Amino acid sequence: MLLTGLMLFVAFRLAASEDDADSIDRMPRFHGALRGRYEVAFDDDTRQRFQLRNARLSIEGLITQNIDWFVQADLCDRGKMKILDVWARFEPLPGLRFQAGQFRLPFGTDCFKAPANYIFANRSFIGKNICNVRGVGAKVAWTHRALTLEAGAFNPTSITDQERWCHSLAYAAKGSLALPGGLTLASGFKTVVPDAVRINLAGASLSWRHRELTLEGEYIYKHYTRSAHVDAHAWNLWADYGFPIRRGLFNRASIQGRWDAMTDHSSGIRNASGRLVTDDSARKRITVGATLSYLHKVVKCDFRLDYEKYFYRHGTIPPGPDAADKLCAEVVVKF
Repeated sequence: MLLTGLMLFVAFRLAASEDDADSIDRMPRFHGALRGRYEVAFDDDTRQRFQLRNARLSIEGLITQNIDWFVQADLCDRGKMKILDVWARFEPLPGLRFQAGQFRLPFGTDCFKAPANYIFANRSFIGKNICNVRGVGAKVAWTHRALTLEAGAFNPTSITDQERWCHSLAYAAKGSLALPGGLTLASGFKTVVPDAVRINLAGASLSWRHRELTLEGEYIYKHYTRSAHVDAHAWNLWADYGFPIRRGLFNRASIQGRWDAMTDHSSGIRNASGRLVTDDSARKRITVGATLSYLHKVVKCDFRLDYEKYFYRHGTIPPGPDAADKLCAEVVVKF
């Protein structure tokens, strides 16, 4: 009865929107981001490389005033193509939205930054190692003034494995509140089953923006059930300060600083012996950088230079150049 009533309500809303059908712009809108880079890693032997880190393209559009859709893919993510987001969304009431398809689980803050809006060349440990999860499922979101609440259920499998029938699902929920003075609070909970062990995560973040200064801090706690692995913790603190300039092509400059850290972390995938192992050893990092930008409406071009300094426990050998001290120069184009 509940499902029938919901379907009738949706049909009524769609019929009611037909009166405005001729005024809806259904033309798809295209957006994209290109990131090309050059890196030098200073581990046991100096190494270097070029990368097309992202060639991301997104398309969005309207079906009716209450239904929209979104498709996003990376045409080149370090040489590979990836389908990232594909979803449809329905708004039966102002502020209430239902969304189904493939998208990022509603949990975390830094992980929701897109390549076109990165502050640093490389993602934080939270955004890359701890909280980088997209899923296939559905969520409901409600916004009232400065408060947004989201919750959803998803397949526990990866987005490339959608045929498996599962006994349990992954769940995520997040709330964010925009406060006066440029403050934004966010907190959430997520429970996932990457393999055979359920993992529960809880986190919170605080962001503050005042004119050209942005400060943000985030903490994530990751608990492995049945004591399958030692619990993991991750922190991310960063600052960005920008100012207008008039130097040839550029009209904005900015400087950035970040400190992030994580304890021993497992992805949740068992090894050949059926146990969870530490995929990412404990580490800390300091990142400093500077960016020159050209901004014009929705078009942006950044020239960024970052230096990353890693710190490991005594006796720990860095796992490779990707997690070693490095210098990174990149150009980012957003349209």
